[in-house]
Amino acid sequence: MNSVQLESEDGVPLAVALSERVHWVGALDPNLRTFDIILKTANGTSYNAYVIRGSEGVAVIDTVKEGFANDFFARLESVADYSEIKVIVLNHLEPDHTGALPELMKRAPQAQLFISQKAQSMLKGLLKQDELSYTPVVTGDKVSLGDRSLEFLHTPYLHWPDTQCTYAPEEAMLFSGDVFGCHFCDNRLYNDKVGDFRFSFEYYYAHIMRPFKEYVVRALELIEPLPLKLIAPTHGPILRDRPQHYIQRYRQLSSPALHNELKPNQKTLLIFYISSYGNTRRMAEAIYQGAMQIEDVRVSLYDLEGGEVAPFVDLIEEADGLVLGTPTINGDAVKPIWDLLSSLAVVNLKNKLGGVFGSYGWTGEGVRLVEDRLRGLKLRVPIQGLRVKLIPTEDEIHECKAFGLELAQELTGARESRVINFADL
Repeated sequence: MNSVQLESEDGVPLAVALSERVHWVGALDPNLRTFDIILKTANGTSYNAYVIRGSEGVAVIDTVKEGFANDFFARLESVADYSEIKVIVLNHLEPDHTGALPELMKRAPQAQLFISQKAQSMLKGLLKQDELSYTPVVTGDKVSLGDRSLEFLHTPYLHWPDTQCTYAPEEAMLFSGDVFGCHFCDNRLYNDKVGDFRFSFEYYYAHIMRPFKEYVVRALELIEPLPLKLIAPTHGPILRDRPQHYIQRYRQLSSPALHNELKPNQKTLLIFYISSYGNTRRMAEAIYQGAMQIEDVRVSLYDLEGGEVAPFVDLIEEADGLVLGTPTINGDAVKPIWDLLSSLAVVNLKNKLGGVFGSYGWTGEGVRLVEDRLRGLKLRVPIQGLRVKLIPTEDEIHECKAFGLELAQELTGARESRVINFADL
């Protein structure tokens, strides 16, 4: 049988046993098509919550979105009395996981709430209650349920600052929060029973976890050594078949690929441009030639008119420096540049080198506007953007080559410091 019984014959929601002591008490949202404005959900989503029973009490791990609280409480009541609940754990405080919390705390006032250290201020901001009893925890902290226990793993920024994972060692189960989850609703629940959800798993990683790769790697260092029979995320299928496969996939997605192609200490500089009449292109080619003078910098030149944005985002994520060339039209940079910049929100650009150049006809605001956006994306922009009016002269082409050389030197640490005249800015 492929089906999982989620309701009784008369339609009452039922808990689903993951083991003798652990049950799923979540809710399904099959009709959701957009999550948090930016994520598409072709199959809807699930709000996964769990109950684990020990000899000395019951723990509830996460809740559901407020509009699905009735399903959550019905399933919870099918396996536990509220008087038995000793522990409530929130791995993540986003409303789709905390919607039923206020009512749960009313029904089980004796339960102690456990959240991460970084969740404390966020909890009060979300629930708007001043008198909340909770225990903040960090990696290594434990709570006993008698013959079952819970251990906490601090995994911040996956994908909020407050996120953590909870491990049940006696069950070899990881309640992972949003990590290893995806927006995929299937009432068969388990990864070995549901439809093909690989695209949802990869899509979720790309839009939720990708900007925080360095934190993913840190979390994996805590998770990889754990004996695991099952991973129970807060969204999507429960991973009971080959759970280590999904951990390995996160490791692959979070590991840089370009480093295998580079020489030791080699840096990478990407130059993208779009050109109306060939003037910005001439500048780009000269900047490329200038940067190529530094042997330890691998320089690449791309015309945005001839490529899709998505592959360029992958290149930029692993590069050390990003230089953008744009003409100014109607007082602004052109749309392909803004399209590329808007796509970079899914990657971590902090402390990468940034630079901007472009040809203009009237006032040339485009370069300054793009510089401001690069700084907003947390790139370093230490060299003032280069602007040329209309067709670059031979002297201006030499300036472009010098600009490229200076950017490459900045990447390698060979650039000399200089005093900036603010009158030139």
